[in-house]
Order: sequence, then structure tokens, then C-alpha cells
Amino acid sequence: MTELQLPQIAQLPVMGEAMHQAYPTATLYVLATPIGNVADITLRALHVLTIVDAVACEDTRNTGHLLSRFGLNKPLLAAHQHNEREVADKLVARLLSGERIALVSDAGTPAVSDPGARIVDAVRAAGLRVVPLPGASAAVTALSASGLVNDQFYFVGFLPAKAKQRESALGLLRAVSATMVFYEAPHRILDCVGALAAAFEPGRNIVFARELTKLFEEIHRCPLSEAVAWVKADPHREKGEYVVLLEGASVGGDAADAEAERILNILLAECSVKQAANLAAQITGRKKNALYDRALEIKNAQEKNAQEKNAQEKNAQD
Repeated sequence: MTELQLPQIAQLPVMGEAMHQAYPTATLYVLATPIGNVADITLRALHVLTIVDAVACEDTRNTGHLLSRFGLNKPLLAAHQHNEREVADKLVARLLSGERIALVSDAGTPAVSDPGARIVDAVRAAGLRVVPLPGASAAVTALSASGLVNDQFYFVGFLPAKAKQRESALGLLRAVSATMVFYEAPHRILDCVGALAAAFEPGRNIVFARELTKLFEEIHRCPLSEAVAWVKADPHREKGEYVVLLEGASVGGDAADAEAERILNILLAECSVKQAANLAAQITGRKKNALYDRALEIKNAQEKNAQEKNAQEKNAQD
């Protein structure tokens, strides 16, 4: 299938609706771009990209390539996490002079686990207009295909890279009843899943959404107890960007179990299994033997994950 170039798109009747809408000057256009499939860009986004004076983007190479796919060539301004505050001042000055500027990230919606929030904040603080152009979002795309029935979701984004910080962050999520949404890089997916398996009940459903909208898209749902084995079953599964969805805690009695386990995770960071179970029983009023068994499961899972990680690091060194 040949690519549809912008001159052809402009001839579509529906494009006229986008072209004849109001696009004020001195405005920052927060513009969502495709997360993989270039055809997922919106008609309104395409039109705005033709009329803006410049595009502020996370990586000028990636955005330059995207624009070239549609026959566009615009001045590009690098706006990433290391220079966002400095660039924000420059963008505000240009907007005050009457320019239109588009803000994009490498993929999806800017300022959602991506640079952009500081720029939007600075533009609003200057009293200037910000217009969002909705489009692709990896989190919402994954949720729509997950089959996890829940009216609420809790967007977590990327977990901390360090194990201790990651465990602490997950411990605070034990009682969350909404579907939890995580982003993860391929080189950390095993660490992420191992940490989830240690922190949450094995019967919870987990959904892996890998390489969404791309050629090798893969969406898989399974109990958390099977998650590590699924990732390890195919070396290709440690490649590609991930959205990971985890079923929330059940409302009611299970929520109390979730709280007890959250407390166990916190205590195990400082105490032995026996001490953690004793203290958790005093705090929650739940049976000490059951808490001891679960604490032992958590501790064993943590130790197994640590051993596997050490083995991987040793193999990498060899």
C-alpha cells in the first residue's frame, strides 16, 4: 500500500472541516502523534502541522522523519527532559510575538510520562493559550484491548529503576482497586514483572501490551503467577516498548487482604519473615499463621528475583 501524502489528504472532503476551523496565533498546540502506526495521526493534527511556525519536539530526528512521511518540512526545536525549562522561556517569547508552535513527543500524547508539562505550565503562566489536539495514547489503547472490566484506572507510568524504590512504590499500590497502568522499557520488563509478582497476589490478572499498533504488536493476558514465565518463553518479548496493566484489588474483604500484604511488604524490607508476620498481625488483627505463609512467599520471590538478576549480570560480564 502506497503512503498517502499530504497533497492527496488535503483533497479529502473531510479535510476541509479541519482547514476551515479557527487556529489562533500566539498559541501552543499540544499535538498527539502516532505511537507506532503512522496512519493513526488525525486530520486536524496534520493541518496544524502545516500552519505552525515551528515544532518543539523530544527528538528532532524522530519528528523530522515523521514530518517527512507527510511531505512536511518545519523548523524543529529540541525540547527534552534535560532542557525543558530553558526551552520553555524561548517558546514563551516566540508565542508572545504571535507565532503558532506545536509541541509533540516522540510518540503519543506529550506530557504523559514524556516531556512537555513544564512547557505547558510556563505557557499558561504567561497568560498564553494552550490548545490540545487529542490522538494516540499508549495507556488508553492498551486499556481498550485488555478486557479488564473496571470503570477506573490508575496511571502509574514508569516505576523506579532501583529495586528498593520500586518495591516501596508497589507497596503503596497494594490496596488500589482501579486497574493499574505501567509503562516499561524492554530491558527492564523482567525486573518489573518480578517485582509485581512479589508485591501482589498471584491470582490477579496481568495484561502485557507490547509494540502497540506496530508490526509485531502482542497483547497477552494471564494470571500474575504465570507472568515471568511468559516473558521468558520468547527472547523477543524482552524487546519493544510495553504497557503493563494489572488488575486492581477487589473491593470488600479482599481489600483488607491487600492492605495486610502492603504492610507485610513494608515490614519485610526491615524485618525477618517471623517478625514481619507478628507485627502485621498486631497491626491488622489478621491471623498470624496466614500472614507468615504469605510473608514467606514474598521473601522467597524476592530472593529468587535477586538471584536471577545476579545470574543475568554475571552472564553479561562473561
